[in-house]
Amino acid sequence: MKTLDKIPTSKIGRTTELVKTGAKIGANYLKYYSKKAVNPNLDRSSLDEDNASDIYDGLKSLKGSALKVAQMLSMDKSLLPGAYVEKFSLAQFSVPPLSAPLVRKTFKKYQGAFPEEIYDRFSKDSVNAASIGQVHKASKDGQELAVKIQYPGVADSISSDLAMVKPIAIKMFNLKGEDSKRYFAEVEDKLLEETDYELEVQQSMEITTACSHIPNLHFPTYYPELSSKRIITMDWMNGQHLSEFAQTDFKPEVGHQLGQTLWDFYMFQMHGLKAVHADPHPGNFLVSKDKELIAIDFGCIKQIPDEFYQPYFELAVPEQINNDEILREKLFALEILRQDDTAQEIDYFSALFHEMLSLFTRPFQQRTFDFSDESFWEEISSLSEKYSNDKELRKMNGNRGSKHFLYINRTFFGLYNLLHDLKATVNTHDYVNYLSAKGFKNHSALDPMAQSFA
Repeated sequence: MKTLDKIPTSKIGRTTELVKTGAKIGANYLKYYSKKAVNPNLDRSSLDEDNASDIYDGLKSLKGSALKVAQMLSMDKSLLPGAYVEKFSLAQFSVPPLSAPLVRKTFKKYQGAFPEEIYDRFSKDSVNAASIGQVHKASKDGQELAVKIQYPGVADSISSDLAMVKPIAIKMFNLKGEDSKRYFAEVEDKLLEETDYELEVQQSMEITTACSHIPNLHFPTYYPELSSKRIITMDWMNGQHLSEFAQTDFKPEVGHQLGQTLWDFYMFQMHGLKAVHADPHPGNFLVSKDKELIAIDFGCIKQIPDEFYQPYFELAVPEQINNDEILREKLFALEILRQDDTAQEIDYFSALFHEMLSLFTRPFQQRTFDFSDESFWEEISSLSEKYSNDKELRKMNGNRGSKHFLYINRTFFGLYNLLHDLKATVNTHDYVNYLSAKGFKNHSALDPMAQSFA
């Protein structure tokens, strides 16, 4: 893969690259409508493919938060056309890396020394390049290591990058008014956290220690003394990226075991730690030769406050969500319903979110759930299409829901998609055993349902 000798770091330089991308997209539309004038039955697939390719090519040269947003969008396969999902998913772990000279220069700037002065061996070529940083293999004192180096200028360009992405997001999600600022502030805050590698090392050590008792799950050891604000050093972990593994002819029982481990890992964080690894894309997980799961990246950790946690998971219990009075009370608590809503808006959004949440929380309502069940995914796709084409919804303010939905929903969409890729059937309340083992009492808002399965 071609390497990059430089990355635009100034606002003008980055804006210029996006303007070039915009010009290409404009040309794609002209080409599409010219063809459609001749052939009225022409569908949008070629336009989507051309646009997805040009947008991704523009973003991968910029790296940073703009590319990270594309990665986030690729995790929700019901939101974007397939061409975009396919292209944007490359941002998870396959983008052009920095050239060897730029790596050396960047490392010296961040760490105060060249790589060969710190490690016994350091590979000049990247083994993995993503949206915010790239990974190199190294060794020290006989220990194989992975060294993650942040791209230059990423942390400083987050605000300006999001300002460029904002008009697209406002149109895509029908956001209106000043109230939309809280969503962008949430994304900006989390992206800034992801560029703080000292925070990532601290979070990684805390979560790996807390989750070490979950079987079939492994983590690297982190080395704070060899890390800094923009460099992370950890154990090198051997394994196959989960997305690559999912394309192999694995045995069903292996998929079930890996899926169960993923589910227990996430539910333990969600209901025990009230803090969750909110970046569940395949590039953050490996499958070992022994078919065990390895989690390797904890840059994005979402804290879950009780005022969001309680109503969110209480609506996963059928007796709660099917009670109109309780449903509306919880929807107000989750900021889905607003005090200035009309009676028509209250009825409309109550029905909409009852339908959505009843579907998305279905796995919790069964003792076991088969994530390979295509009918479940067809329902999600149909529901997404139904509301994306709803003219009534487009007239209404899209600023619905607590800011915490952004990363919690992202977490569940990502998790569900990974489980689908693994064709996994999981015991959805098995995680309660791991909560009890760590002494968590009154573990979750799902307790009434868990007890009914006991």
